[in-house]
Amino acid sequence: MKIDFCHTGKYNSINYLSMLGTFQQSQLRIEVTASFDTIRECLLYPKQLQQWLWFERFNSGMPEQLHPGLTFTNWTGFVPIHHQVEVATPESLRLILSQGIDGFHEWYWGEGWVQSRIEGISLLPLNIGQTFSLLNLRQFLNQKASS
Repeated sequence: MKIDFCHTGKYNSINYLSMLGTFQQSQLRIEVTASFDTIRECLLYPKQLQQWLWFERFNSGMPEQLHPGLTFTNWTGFVPIHHQVEVATPESLRLILSQGIDGFHEWYWGEGWVQSRIEGISLLPLNIGQTFSLLNLRQFLNQKASS
């Protein structure tokens, strides 16, 4: 929602959508039956991300691998979430979030485990979304291991 207001003869716009919501934070760590390399590919390669985050729509034309400075928007239902990749290393990913969530999402992983930390202001229930995402990732990794 954008609201325009006039003060001293000049019109200004404020995007109030980004100011709505409550501050939330959540950190989860799960064990998975997957190698370090398999987990890394599932988190840093958009084609893999789209397979286990099937409930989100991503921009078309994503690069092969996430890298610092990359920006993209995905949609959770009708809510856009803008991402800016701040850090992308072989063992971690940090995304700066805006629009539907104003905050950040960090991922860390190793042999047989994945950790997710999210903080931000949003109307969305971040801990439920984070839990759902991690369970989808675990299921996806299990399917990859069995095939």
